[in-house]
Amino acid sequence: MEEEDEKDITHPPLNHTKNHSKRLILGPLSDLEEHLDKEWWKHIFNSVYLKTDGDVINDADLTKREIDYFSQILNLSPENRILDLCCGHGRHSLELARRGFKFVEGLDRSHYLIRKAKKQAKMENLDIKFREGDARKLPYASDTFDTILILGNSFGYFETVKDDLNVLKEAFRVLKPWGKILIDLADGEYLKQNYQPRSWEWIDKKHIAIRERSLSLDKQRLITREIVIHSEKGILVDQIYAERLYSKESLENLLSLAGFSNITFHGTMITDSKRNQDLGMMAQRIIVSALVKKDFTPIKRFNEKTFNIVVLLGDPRKKDSIKPNHIFDDDDFYTVVQLKLALRELKEYNFLYLDNHESLLQTLLKLKPKIDLIFNLCDEGFDNDPRKELHIPALLEVLKIPYTGAGPQCLAFCYDKSLVRGVAKEMGIPIPKGIFIKPEDIKISLPFDFPVIVKPNFGDSSFGITSNSVCYDQDQLLQAISEIREKFGYDKPLIVEEFLTGKDLSVGIIGNPPDSYTVLPIVEEDYSKLPENLPKICGYEAKWLPDSPYATVKSKKADLQEEVQNSIIEWCIQLFTRLECRDYARFDWRLNTKNEPRLLEVNPNPGWCWDGHLNSMAKAANLSYSELLDLILKAAIKRLRLPKEKLKEIKVIT
Repeated sequence: MEEEDEKDITHPPLNHTKNHSKRLILGPLSDLEEHLDKEWWKHIFNSVYLKTDGDVINDADLTKREIDYFSQILNLSPENRILDLCCGHGRHSLELARRGFKFVEGLDRSHYLIRKAKKQAKMENLDIKFREGDARKLPYASDTFDTILILGNSFGYFETVKDDLNVLKEAFRVLKPWGKILIDLADGEYLKQNYQPRSWEWIDKKHIAIRERSLSLDKQRLITREIVIHSEKGILVDQIYAERLYSKESLENLLSLAGFSNITFHGTMITDSKRNQDLGMMAQRIIVSALVKKDFTPIKRFNEKTFNIVVLLGDPRKKDSIKPNHIFDDDDFYTVVQLKLALRELKEYNFLYLDNHESLLQTLLKLKPKIDLIFNLCDEGFDNDPRKELHIPALLEVLKIPYTGAGPQCLAFCYDKSLVRGVAKEMGIPIPKGIFIKPEDIKISLPFDFPVIVKPNFGDSSFGITSNSVCYDQDQLLQAISEIREKFGYDKPLIVEEFLTGKDLSVGIIGNPPDSYTVLPIVEEDYSKLPENLPKICGYEAKWLPDSPYATVKSKKADLQEEVQNSIIEWCIQLFTRLECRDYARFDWRLNTKNEPRLLEVNPNPGWCWDGHLNSMAKAANLSYSELLDLILKAAIKRLRLPKEKLKEIKVIT
């Protein structure tokens, strides 16, 4: 291999004109564009390229700095699937693999450069897949990669803008929903004004490169003629190449046409070359990133041979009174994408997603013969009305379609906080002191001391519960009630409870006691980063307002006395059975100043989000998001005694 590489350097194939059946050295040229081969990029990327551009593409320190910068922009994770598109000899791919990135692939048209990349990866024992291919027709399935990198000015080689657009469309196709692309390319506007018509530079002690440059007739491409001379062997190559000069505006338009969103420019990059002579197209570069907002490409249809699951979700077309702006935003769509990504890992099932509530009944009737199970994740409620959360399971009961989670009666019970308090009290399960306030009540007399917390009797997702809900005197209490009535438009009964200042706890149960179930590790809210002047609650601001100080509140595994933990778990199991929860539920508790637990809420069909409390508990149990969802599905399948699935034994985790 070394001999072959040396041969490439000293006797490379000379560049060809349009008639590339002959090996020619070009003489004086009045029009470079006339002699440009439209597929010049098929021949130029060889050992001479590695020589002439070596001050940039073979600079390990520069590559490291670039990866540092690009990783920061994209917030790259070692678990991301990354495609280094037009990777050349793999300098960026190799650096990512050295840093522990596990799923890196590189693709390039040059057989020579891909061969070099494979050789280097093998030498360093790095697991990278390098392959030859055309960026306009990528050899990958749709929705494969989290990130695509087009680096080192490797975009804009083709003769037409349409070809460049096809590259971006292919990138869009093979990126997963919410995947990202980052492009590092020449600053076209800068080069139009600052390119060097003629230049020369010593590459090393024996090689010199002489260059001529001119703009194309339409002023959209910079054409370069490059002659490389060896001090002893004479002219090695006389070649002509070109690159399209994209401005920020034209690049943004092209990315938009390809379907990308959230297009962001990250300033310009000045190339730091140790040779610091003729940087040409690399003199000043644009860094741009963009986001893929799309749904997953359907993989297969329902059929009788697979276990078919319909996933029911909230309707993004409709208003949602719980959300701050009453609409589904990017966070909501990203949450659904994370769900679909996790479910795609469960190969034994075939999933179909339904979120159109207008046509829900007709669609379910049509699909009913092929549905094995409904995964009911429509915790927004029918038509995104939280008071109609029970309507979804009620509809499924009428249609006789099996589904996951609680039935309508359980959802009705637990939506009423006062009713749950009464049931718990009847069972001897401790609850905070509290009173029930009807809408028409004017005077409020508390049979217990301040501080207190006021919250809607009906509702979930911390609706109506803010930092102002914690009150330290009568005036603050009246003001808090007024805020819930006016700001949130809530005209139903309220509950005022003593405000407990001990640990804020959540308990998750998956399965169906007493037969088989999993108790996930108890988690507590970590308020250590919350400003001291704010009450320690995980309310509306923590769940819905990312710019709030409450966004710093995270969950962590709880540190509890064994007696307290055992009592809480036992009470949760009793409540799970008494309130007729099914498959999964979450129970919220808080300790008082004496370290005594008090029940706050029972949440059947609790939040299933990747960043929610239930998944925090799963992480504490070393379960992935996919494994958590699979546990819920298997709990329902086992409860319903459905066919086609052999369930693994579910063990209790404490």
